[in-house]
Amino acid sequence: MTQQGLRGIGMTSDRTRERLIQRLLEEGIRDHSVLETMRSTPRHIFVDEALASRAYEDTALPIGQGQTISQPYIVARMTELLLQGGPLDTVLEIGTGSGYQTAVLARLVKRVYSVERIEALQKQARERFRALGLRNIRLHYADGGLGLPEYAPFDAILVTAAPEGIPRALVDQLKPGGRMVLPIGAHHEQVLVRVTRTASGYDKELLEQVVFVPLLGGVQ
Repeated sequence: MTQQGLRGIGMTSDRTRERLIQRLLEEGIRDHSVLETMRSTPRHIFVDEALASRAYEDTALPIGQGQTISQPYIVARMTELLLQGGPLDTVLEIGTGSGYQTAVLARLVKRVYSVERIEALQKQARERFRALGLRNIRLHYADGGLGLPEYAPFDAILVTAAPEGIPRALVDQLKPGGRMVLPIGAHHEQVLVRVTRTASGYDKELLEQVVFVPLLGGVQ
């Protein structure tokens, strides 16, 4: 990946990215560090070349394997929600996908452990991280619903696919006071939730309606 390829031209230029940042501001994203990271992360390298001209639209796009790259607003919103409790050292991400959300997180926290169940997507994401020089991402090919108990506890967990309910296995991998942001529910009836681990279990905040692919088990 050349430097010009990372910077982008035409519909992937700085001007196009700036329009997206203005849109995120209008939609209520306020965290300056999140906005700056979204501005500097080249979303066009995380989609197929044929879709690069749409990379800075505020919409989800297909990435193959029945998966999508999340809408920029959702990436910004989930990242902002995760960071609101203060700085984070170790974050677990369930669902690497294209790697876009991973790359945004990696520029804002000390270390990201990211789990992907589809090997082909993980390989593509690894190449993108290499091109961006991101060295604080640890990739794992595994069933994300199980988390990574061998590396727990985590300061925070971000889940980019929707289980039907809050997975207790993931809550148990949070540090006391740690937080998890995830969508839950059946397709078309999903809500974004922030979970905070407590001494007796967890508290949850229901935030807004969302649409994500379902969280599936196994690997492929």
